[in-house]
Amino acid sequence: MLKQKLKFGVIKKVVGPVVFAENMENITMYEMVKVGLDKIIGEVIRIEGNSAVIQVYEDTTGVSPGEPVEPTGLLLSVELGPGLLNQIFDGIQRPLTVLEKDSGFFIRRGIYPNALPRNKKWHFIPIKKVGDKVIAGDILGYVKESPLLERHAIMVHPQIKNGQISYIVEEGDYTIDEMIAKIDCGNNNVVEVNMITRWPIRRPRPIKRRVSTYLPLITGQRIIDALFPIAKGGTAAIPGGFGTGKTVMQHQLAQWADANVIVYIGCGERGNEMAEVLERFPELKDPRSGLPLINRTILIANVSNMPIAAREASIYTGMTIAEYYRDMGYDVALMADSTSRWAEALREISGRLEEMPGEEGYPAYLSSRIAEFYERAGRCEVLGSDERYGSISVIGAVSPPGADFSEPVTQSTLRVVKVFWALDTSLAQRRHFPAINWLTSYSLYKNDLDLWFAKYFPNWSVLTKEFMQVLQEEEELIEIVRLVGPDALSEVQKLILEYARKIREDYLMQHAYSPADSYCDLKKNYYMMCLLSYFYNESKKLVDSGIQVSRINSLPSVQELGRMKFVPNEEFEAFYFSLLERLKNDLSSLAGGVKG
Repeated sequence: MLKQKLKFGVIKKVVGPVVFAENMENITMYEMVKVGLDKIIGEVIRIEGNSAVIQVYEDTTGVSPGEPVEPTGLLLSVELGPGLLNQIFDGIQRPLTVLEKDSGFFIRRGIYPNALPRNKKWHFIPIKKVGDKVIAGDILGYVKESPLLERHAIMVHPQIKNGQISYIVEEGDYTIDEMIAKIDCGNNNVVEVNMITRWPIRRPRPIKRRVSTYLPLITGQRIIDALFPIAKGGTAAIPGGFGTGKTVMQHQLAQWADANVIVYIGCGERGNEMAEVLERFPELKDPRSGLPLINRTILIANVSNMPIAAREASIYTGMTIAEYYRDMGYDVALMADSTSRWAEALREISGRLEEMPGEEGYPAYLSSRIAEFYERAGRCEVLGSDERYGSISVIGAVSPPGADFSEPVTQSTLRVVKVFWALDTSLAQRRHFPAINWLTSYSLYKNDLDLWFAKYFPNWSVLTKEFMQVLQEEEELIEIVRLVGPDALSEVQKLILEYARKIREDYLMQHAYSPADSYCDLKKNYYMMCLLSYFYNESKKLVDSGIQVSRINSLPSVQELGRMKFVPNEEFEAFYFSLLERLKNDLSSLAGGVKG
C-alpha cells in the first residue's frame, strides 16, 4: 500500500479542465500524467509542495476526488516521423481518422491511438555508411513520404552530440519502429535509431543560428505579394471582425503559399470550417506540380466543442511538427486560426486556477505566451554537419470582439509580428475580398523583399509605390467630394479617382472561388500592374491636352481592363501584349483626334 501511495497521486479537487492532486512528491513541471480511472491525459502546470495542479486534455465529467493520478515520467510530447502528412490530428496529436473508427463520431475518453501508423512500411534509402562520424541533425537517409515530399529525412536526434555509425540497414522497406541504425557515442553508450522520434511540444527544437529573411513567401494573393509581402520565416497577423473573411484568407494562404509543408491549426473554430478544409484540399491542385494539396498538408483540429485545455496545447503541437520539417531544410508555413480562441482557453484555465486577472480577464502572462509562440518562427541554419537552411512562417488570425483592434490579444500580437493585414468590416460589407485595408495594413519586410523582386521584375517597387500613393490620394479626394460634391474636382482629380477605382476593383479584389483568379502568379501580378500604370500615365497626358476622363473610359480596351483578372495565368503573357497594343492604338487615336 505504501509503494502504491508513493507511485500514484490522489485527486483532491476537480474544477472543469483543472484537477488538483496531492501525494505528488516526485512530479516535475509539464510532466504528462494519467488522471482518474479512465486514465485521461493531463499535464502538470503548477507544483506546490507535494500537491500539483493538472491541466486535463479531455472532458472531466465523472472524474471524482480520491481517484488515482499516475505519473508517466514524460513531458507532453508529439511523435515525429514519416506519416505526418495528409493527416488530421486533435490538439494533443491523436489521429482523428483512427479515433472515428475506434469510437464513432463522438470520441470516448481514454482512447490514445498512436499518432503514426506502426504497420506501414516505408522505403528507406541510407546515405551514410558504417564508420561515418555523425553529429546532431545529420541525415542518415530518406524515405518518400508523399508525392509532394519525396525526401523525408531521417535525422540524428538533437540530443546526440556526436558519435560514429556502428550499424546501418541496407536500402529496403521498414516500419517506423524497426531499428535502422546504431550510433556509438563512446563510453559504452550505443544508441539504437529508428524512424520515429518524440519531442516535448513546449520546448523549441535547437538550431545552429538564425539568418536574415530576404526571400518572399509567395502567396498568390495580389494585395499581399505586391503591397504587404511576408518573408519566408516571417510572422504575420490577420485581425478582423466577424464576417471579414479571416478563415477564407487562411484557407487561401494554406492552399497557395510557396512552402514545402503546410501546418494548419484550427484552434477553437467552428467544425464546419475544418470540414470545408477536408473537403476542398484533396480536390485542389498544387499550382507547381498539379498534385492534390493535401499531400503537403498537416491539419490539427481542435474545434469549439472539443476540450478547451487541448486547444491551449494545439498551437504548440503544430509548431513542434513545423520545426521538425524545418530541421530537414524545408520551408514550412503555419496557419493558426485563431489565436484569440487560444487566448480564451488561457483565460479560462487561468480563472480556474484563481490567478490574478489582467486586462479584460486575460492572464498577466498573455503577452509573453504570444511572444514565445511567434518567436519560434524564423529562417534558420539547422543542425547537422552539412549546410542546410529551413524556415517557419507563422500567420495567425485574430478575432477581436466587435472588430476592436485595441483589445489585448490583438495588441500583444502586433508587438511581435512584422506584417499586419487589417481586415476591414466596411470592405467586407461592400463584398470587397480580401478585405485587407490598404491604408492601415503594413509590412516591415517590404523594403528588403523589394530587392528580391527587382531581380525578376525591374519596376516592381516603382509600381507598388505608385499604387499606394494613388490609393492615399483617393482617400483625400473622397473627403473633398463629401464636402463640396464631385463637380468641384478637376479632370486630373477625376482620373486619379478612376485609376484608384480600377486598382481596387480590377486588381486588389480577388475571387477565392474562381479557378482563374484564386491564385495569381508573380508574372501575371506584374503584368496587371503594368497595364494599369500604362493606362494611368498615358491617360494623364490626354487629360492634360483637354480630353475628358469619360471619353477615355468609353474605349473598348480600357473597359477590358476590368476583365483581365479572369484570364488564366498561363495565358496572361499573350493577353498582356495583345491588350497593351490595343490600349496604345485606342489612346493614340484619341490623341490624334484632338490634334486634328
